[in-house]
Amino acid sequence: MSFYIMTPVAILIISFLLIGYKNTKSVVVNHIHIDQNTLHPKTSLHILHISDMHLENISVTPKQLYETLKGERIDLIALTGDFLDKAKSIPKLEKYLTVLQKLQPTYGAYAVYGNHDYVLKEKHFSQLEQLLHKYNVKTMRNRHESIQVEGQVVNLIGIDDYGTKRGDLSTSYKNVQENGYHLVLTHDPNIVLDMKHYHFDYLLAGHFHGGQICWPEPYQLTKLGKMGKLPSMNIFKGLHYFQKRPYYISEGLGQTGVNIRIGSKPEVTLHQIQIPLLHQNKEIEVAKRGCPKSHEF
Repeated sequence: MSFYIMTPVAILIISFLLIGYKNTKSVVVNHIHIDQNTLHPKTSLHILHISDMHLENISVTPKQLYETLKGERIDLIALTGDFLDKAKSIPKLEKYLTVLQKLQPTYGAYAVYGNHDYVLKEKHFSQLEQLLHKYNVKTMRNRHESIQVEGQVVNLIGIDDYGTKRGDLSTSYKNVQENGYHLVLTHDPNIVLDMKHYHFDYLLAGHFHGGQICWPEPYQLTKLGKMGKLPSMNIFKGLHYFQKRPYYISEGLGQTGVNIRIGSKPEVTLHQIQIPLLHQNKEIEVAKRGCPKSHEF
């Protein structure tokens, strides 16, 4: 009798696992447009954002990733941590970095680390960092770097992992150019709740995997209380705002724990951000506004 009772249950479990595994192969490309709606002339910066590759459990192949992204305009690549947590996975990363290099981002590639990356022993962590540098990926551990986009300063601010208490806002922002556009890269988005006194124009993060298994809800995020305050506020993926400032949480490319997704799919995101050209002279600004040239700002 128990055989007949268990059979439907077994079928349900197997179906659940098969669907969940199939979802891990279906990468979604999301396009996000961010505009501050200022009156200044603007230029666009196109950013490819990839997070949480988790190379121990990833179903999206390097070839699939390239076929998905080739032909896209990519000015900058942002990698927001959790590449892997086992040393044996480091060589696997090289194939993905080859793809990213092949995309030829105008302003290069930048990365921060996540909590899983710090599981590595020190020598293996150094090996990971050296591999990233080999493929011209700049690592941003509580530091910033400026680039020029049509003469306008864009400050790339990398904040180390918040969840493992490595993030240092004061160090990350030290001597940053105040008049630039502040683009923040970090792994754990919970850090935004501590950024009331630290300005950002846009922030990119990951960490939550969009819940990964959202059936009937992302229980491991919202109920267990181990992933910080944001999930309890129903914030664990997509575009959100903190004090009217936008930040985006990627669902990630790989999986952790088990290689399945329910109610979530692997994600890469293409962000088009509009950067005000504040260096333009007043005559150009006036012309854009249609005001008399004698008008003062």
